[in-house]
Amino acid sequence: MFFNEIENPVRLTPEARTQIQDTFRTNKIPDTYGLRVGIRGGGCGSSWLLGFDQPGQTDEVFEIDSIRIIIDKKHLLYVFGVEVGYENSEEERGFTIQKSDEKLSDHSVK
Repeated sequence: MFFNEIENPVRLTPEARTQIQDTFRTNKIPDTYGLRVGIRGGGCGSSWLLGFDQPGQTDEVFEIDSIRIIIDKKHLLYVFGVEVGYENSEEERGFTIQKSDEKLSDHSVK
């Protein structure tokens, strides 16, 4: 199947990887959880979804840079090729999503 051929549908910056690992460790999140990457809503009203979750029946699970990434099969086409980053500056703090040349902040991280 097509999904089995995909190795890394999303990329993680080193800063995001460190922040995700620190969050898992600090909050004692069980190993059965991973970082869910997806979209919420549809059309012009859609927004990025990042959160810590367990995989469900409609999810694909990927191991990227030692981080378990969970993506709903319906969202895979939309999130394919995005980069999850982490900003910690005076102007911006938190996870970011970058797709193509756009950089979008995401404040819905759980």
